[in-house]
Amino acid sequence: MAAVPVDRAMAMTGLMETEATAAVGKARQSEDPRDRQPGARAYAAEAGGLSTVYADLHLHIGSTEAGEPVKISASRNLTFRNLAHEASARKGIRLLGVIDAHSPGVQADIAGLLERGEMEEAPGGGIRYRDTTVLLGSEIEVKEPGTGPAHYLIYLPAFDAMRSFTGWMSRHMRNVRLSSQRIYVSGRALQEETKSRGGLFVPAHIFTPHKSLYGSSADRLSDVLDPELVDAVELGLSADTAMASRIPELDRYPFLTDSDAHSLAKIGREYNELRLAEPSFAEFAMALKGQAGRRILTNYGLNPKLGKYHRTHCHSCGTTSESDDDEERCPLCGNARRVGGVADRIRQLGAMAGRAEPKLDPKRPPYVYQVPLEFVPGIGRKLLDKLLDRFGTEMAVLHRAAAQELADTVGPEAASRIVQAREGTLELQAGGGGRYGKVK
Repeated sequence: MAAVPVDRAMAMTGLMETEATAAVGKARQSEDPRDRQPGARAYAAEAGGLSTVYADLHLHIGSTEAGEPVKISASRNLTFRNLAHEASARKGIRLLGVIDAHSPGVQADIAGLLERGEMEEAPGGGIRYRDTTVLLGSEIEVKEPGTGPAHYLIYLPAFDAMRSFTGWMSRHMRNVRLSSQRIYVSGRALQEETKSRGGLFVPAHIFTPHKSLYGSSADRLSDVLDPELVDAVELGLSADTAMASRIPELDRYPFLTDSDAHSLAKIGREYNELRLAEPSFAEFAMALKGQAGRRILTNYGLNPKLGKYHRTHCHSCGTTSESDDDEERCPLCGNARRVGGVADRIRQLGAMAGRAEPKLDPKRPPYVYQVPLEFVPGIGRKLLDKLLDRFGTEMAVLHRAAAQELADTVGPEAASRIVQAREGTLELQAGGGGRYGKVK
């Protein structure tokens, strides 16, 4: 299904605020609306039914509580605890995927949080903090013979399973303490090890020009992976559902849209709207399969133009292409040193597979172009704090606050821009070559 504005997508899916959401909203009206602990009360309110859960399933850890680096390029205040707190108290994201949970330093932090009672293991899988559940995952690099490197996401159901997985990885990896490290096994071997522990396997940011399956590793998924052991694919910031629908072998898989956050502010930059009984590993696995009413309702993502690798970029003259012509050299300076764009790579892959145009499955969830609040011109830290004081979380601002309520809180100009962001009418400049696009 093509991308649609937020309001229309919500009407299409018939979403209604659940009793649990209402209960949480009332709790947030007390002294500090961003620091409530609804916990079990939220789950009790929705007992016997399904509710809407926002999920961001690709989040990095910058460092451990002891200051040990994990993801070198991520913010040092992006610890396991801080990430869970930010998502719960400010973002309104109730299901998180921490993909550095294989690191022994991160595991030591988790063990301490469990021992102190700040968090608990969720019966359905994951680590629960207040009204939010953290899935334990890992991002792993694989380089098949004769190909470039590709990144894969795995999610495991329990803390013990992840610690066991770390023990296995340490025999095939040079530094298991760091994020996104290369493992010296094949992609198929990694899939089998994941499945032997009851895990889920998802190719990460599948089209990006560096370290992804289609971007640098293969022309076909089946060349490097067992298609039967793939549970979903992650689109990445520079692609959307319509673009991915040019690839026939992806027709069978659900699509995920995640932030790949390297800082607290980036949590929820892209996210998924799920229908679950509660946020947990077991419920997420059921949603990917569409079982018992659990499902992906909506993918919320950046307009691909805002992604860092949407169009081909020339490193020599700094030009980002806007052409659909497949030139080998930059049309401006003639240089061949270019970073291929996701849009151009997908067009190439579609032509190779005999599908020149997207084949949209009407049963797929709508893909909604969502401009995060931090991308909206004029929404700085002070105005964002005002919005959170009034509405509780960023999800409430983006999905439930009325236009007049926004204007009463931050003024008509800022409110108008938030509404434009919802409706997908902001004018954008395409990104490429590692530089994000921007709102003009």
